[in-house]
Amino acid sequence: MLIRNLLNKAIFCGAALLLAAFPAAAEITNAPPPSVLTGAVAETVASGLIHPWSMGFLPDGRIIVTERPGAIRIVDNKSGRISSPLKGAPAVFARGQGGMLDIVLAPDFATSKQIFLSFSEKRGFFGKSGTSVARATLVLEPGRERIEDIKIIFRQLPALSGSLHFGSRLVFARDGKLFVTLGERHRKFHAQGLAMHLGTVVRINSDGSAPPDNPYTDLKSAKAKYQPEIWSHGHRNLQAAAIHPETGKLWTVEHGAKGGDEINIPQAGKNYGWPIIAYGRHYSGKKIGVGQHRHGMEQPIYYWDPSIAPSGMAFYTANLHPAWKGNLFVGALKFRSLYRLILNGEKIVAQERLLKSLHERIRDVRQGPDGALYVLTDSRKGRILRVTPRT
Repeated sequence: MLIRNLLNKAIFCGAALLLAAFPAAAEITNAPPPSVLTGAVAETVASGLIHPWSMGFLPDGRIIVTERPGAIRIVDNKSGRISSPLKGAPAVFARGQGGMLDIVLAPDFATSKQIFLSFSEKRGFFGKSGTSVARATLVLEPGRERIEDIKIIFRQLPALSGSLHFGSRLVFARDGKLFVTLGERHRKFHAQGLAMHLGTVVRINSDGSAPPDNPYTDLKSAKAKYQPEIWSHGHRNLQAAAIHPETGKLWTVEHGAKGGDEINIPQAGKNYGWPIIAYGRHYSGKKIGVGQHRHGMEQPIYYWDPSIAPSGMAFYTANLHPAWKGNLFVGALKFRSLYRLILNGEKIVAQERLLKSLHERIRDVRQGPDGALYVLTDSRKGRILRVTPRT
């Protein structure tokens, strides 16, 4: 009896150790449809934009839009008129996935008139580039709208050759700190390091400095170097980010490889696994890393397989469409749709695929000041669409 009890105890302890070493896999992928399907209809607000990437709403209701080739324009929300490119925009490295990327208004824009841009910047004379963030003043003088006093406040390090995986979304947290999502520039194993900004979420002040409460600000080592701006690492290519309206936490969506697009809630100092763990395979079909879990690496709260190629996300908080309130919306480039995700706390419990009949790549998703949902379509004749439930 004593031997049997000792054996059972050993088995129990061994199982506990295994569970600690290998945390549970992500609980859900490709959630079922909700019990009530709302559908969606889209109204064209403006058309003729060249690969639009991001948009923001000005206090007067107009929409400021970035175009990946490098232009920034202002769109009249009522007439659909598109301005000429604003003067003063930074030069961009417009190759492959690079170019003019995200744009956000400062939280105090009404008084400061400041905007923040992320873009791929050419660096040096050898074709190298990297994602950069700039702060500037937006002058809204009628007929002479322009950008002034532009200053680069952050540069992803190091600069590299190539034109893939720049990220990048900008999100202001409630405390005024700025989150920046950065791709790993297709150098996957560098996403596991802390000496570079590759495959990371960084958190900076509005002047580009690292807040003292970042997880790696105070770490000093003679053998290792840490970039103090890093918030989390082990990411692949994050092109969607938003602050949860109730919890204030940052949520991100990142591209997987062949399968495994992930929704994460990045926490300070945590490692999200790429390319050691992933819910997909390389494009060649080969296995990625060690599988789907490893001790010390975080699990996504949700993933897609096959990949939808996500870009842009927004939590819907308005009262205009009660059926959508509290839902998360994510754009899809590959599956040319808008995904409506129903939440239960921090779990995705259902999803509905919207706008698939348009056959348009959805690049960005925003809630407008009028309570409507707006999306950008990514093409040489890109559109701004105002989206409402069908029922």
